[in-house]
Amino acid sequence: MLRLRWDKAREKAQQNTLDQGDPMLAAKIGGFQFRDVRPKTASEIVDIGDASLLLGHSKQEITKQLYRRIGATTKPSK
Repeated sequence: MLRLRWDKAREKAQQNTLDQGDPMLAAKIGGFQFRDVRPKTASEIVDIGDASLLLGHSKQEITKQLYRRIGATTKPSK
């Protein structure tokens, strides 16, 4: 099952990071969840059409509403 593979891969990455002496990164790896992957992928692809195609959505609006997590770009105050 994919979930079990994900958990084993995360644990292995966490252990490798601990072996290298970076407990803070290991803690971050431990907190990363499988459900974070799809929204991150959809947000990093610039073209909404490509993101929608990759995620297998029939409508771009689904990708835009549920998976895109891009914040507004602002200018510095000073």
